[in-house]
Amino acid sequence: MNHDKHGSGMIANEQQAEFLSWKIVPARLSTIQTAWFLGFEPHEIPILITDGLLKPLGHPPRNGTKFFATSTLEELRRDEKWLARASDAICGYWRERNRRKRTRAFNRPPQPTECRMVPQVATASG
Repeated sequence: MNHDKHGSGMIANEQQAEFLSWKIVPARLSTIQTAWFLGFEPHEIPILITDGLLKPLGHPPRNGTKFFATSTLEELRRDEKWLARASDAICGYWRERNRRKRTRAFNRPPQPTECRMVPQVATASG
């Protein structure tokens, strides 16, 4: 498997194109497949789950693999109001995260300055 930055992206794009060309979609989809199916990025799916806009099948552990019902996803991808709410949730997530990042940077205590030893100049005294 190619792990370089550009190669892995190309592999993911090929996998996405292959997935989207399937005539029959499986009854449940992984997080990545769900993102492709709905037109979102894979890293956005946890945001939608947290905001209650997507519900994984069963009761997966917090850090476990999640699957989603294709029948539900088909309904959601046709629901313009849901798509708008999902898009707003993602924008809101990044807006809040960037606000917190700016606030932290603004409230960060000043970094200590480097102490330098200044050589003492010998003076001629009496």
